[in-house]
Amino acid sequence: MSKTLLEQLREMTVVVADTGDIEAIEKFKPRDATTNPSLITAAAEMPRYAEIVDETLLAARKELGDSSEPAQVANLAFERLAVEFGKRILKIVPKRVSTEVDARLSFDTDATVAKGRSIIAQYEAAGVSRERVLIKIASTWEGIRAGEILEKEGIHCNLTLLFGLHQAIACAEAGITLISPFVGRILDWYKKDTGHDYAATEDPGVLSVQSVYNYYKKFGYKTEVMGASFRNIGEITELAGCDLLTISPALLAQLDAATGDLPRKLDPAKAAAMDIQKIDMDRETFDKMHAADRMATDKLAEGIAGFSKALESLEALLAKRITELEEKPEPALV
Repeated sequence: MSKTLLEQLREMTVVVADTGDIEAIEKFKPRDATTNPSLITAAAEMPRYAEIVDETLLAARKELGDSSEPAQVANLAFERLAVEFGKRILKIVPKRVSTEVDARLSFDTDATVAKGRSIIAQYEAAGVSRERVLIKIASTWEGIRAGEILEKEGIHCNLTLLFGLHQAIACAEAGITLISPFVGRILDWYKKDTGHDYAATEDPGVLSVQSVYNYYKKFGYKTEVMGASFRNIGEITELAGCDLLTISPALLAQLDAATGDLPRKLDPAKAAAMDIQKIDMDRETFDKMHAADRMATDKLAEGIAGFSKALESLEALLAKRITELEEKPEPALV
């Protein structure tokens, strides 16, 4: 029987589940898993996870005291909930989970560092080693600096919302463990900007990740490349051989149902032989390259705004739920 595309992909790339849905993770058995506020919100709205949400909210209420407002409880509960889902995910995946820092802190290095330390402290208090957690931070200059500080403390980071080579180079030079370039969002921008459709071999998101991967392997950077945000399985198969790929349950199912030959597209040995110019990265160069890249400028701002909005939606949902829990009548004594 011929192997599925998913089975072949796993032979050359670490497959990661891009979801907060624990049942989906159990089904596809990825090595790692990633979450973000949108995914946690989706999971929190599923009836099967109501008990996790309610327990987390009541614990946050107890920690803050009865005089705290529902919004305050919800804000604390978001972080606790992300860690709670992370802990449960780590019972299924053998390696790591990514847990995201509040996107509203994306331009505040000190606050991002503090939040990263807080998240790791919660995991470690629950008996989870920091080696199994990646702190997910937006790839702003300030976020990359926060990641650099955390990495020096042995707290590993996943720099997300990455759209340009300048962001990738800055991350590698800061010693970041892993980056998540957003393939599908890059494609979205170019389709809207040009009005063209793109074959997988010409997909701007695919080409962007290929250039980052080849740059890293050419110059011996240890930072891992994890392609993310896919729109179709063609984008995924064109990146076969990438260090990691984080894939939604829907696309994992498509890969698992498809057969055929899957050739390796990215190879460190081939990258090492390429003629690639090295770029020295500092704040001035970063800002100049970012300003010159309309797509990266637009998508980074849009991504931070989107994750911030998703977080606000989740906090509103949690605030409503804690109010409902507190208004629920006590069961009558028999």
